[in-house]
Amino acid sequence: MIDRHLRPDEIELLLDGEEGFGVAPLRAHARSCVECQGELESARALMMALDSLPDFAPSPAFADRVMSQVHVFEPWHAAATRTVGQLIPATRPARIAASFGAAVTAGLATASVTWAVARADLAVFTASLGLERFREQLVAAGSDVVSTVIGQPGLDALRGSSPEVMALALGGFVAAAGMGVVGIRALATSARGSR
Repeated sequence: MIDRHLRPDEIELLLDGEEGFGVAPLRAHARSCVECQGELESARALMMALDSLPDFAPSPAFADRVMSQVHVFEPWHAAATRTVGQLIPATRPARIAASFGAAVTAGLATASVTWAVARADLAVFTASLGLERFREQLVAAGSDVVSTVIGQPGLDALRGSSPEVMALALGGFVAAAGMGVVGIRALATSARGSR
């Protein structure tokens, strides 16, 4: 005999008509306990009321409406397979023509790459020629800037001097330009402060 009230899972066992070890003491307790008997009867009435309700089925478009709002993760390989599948022609002659076109394109690409690798010396020569031209243009532009700042006689003097003197002159120019910028900013700040 059980000396406590039945739990909801035990009441469900009795409603389902389960048989087995441990069910007999539950039935005996339900017959002797007025409160548990009332719980069992109200659960049985609820179950009969639920069974009497009509069955409802969702509309056929219900699943489509729900799934249209669900964000489904698609792996990259599945997306790639689907995309490639859409690109494959549907008819056999079109598939043969597409395969022939792909083979010709792959052959031309292979031949182009092979030719370019075989002529790597030409590519290196062209690149070095381009870099030499770029360096010449950069030096010419730098000479123009220096001749504008210190004049042609100063530029001729720098060309005839050692690299250390050129580096020292460049450092002096950068320092003078920096001090000029700082001075202009100081003047602008003091002019704003006096207003």
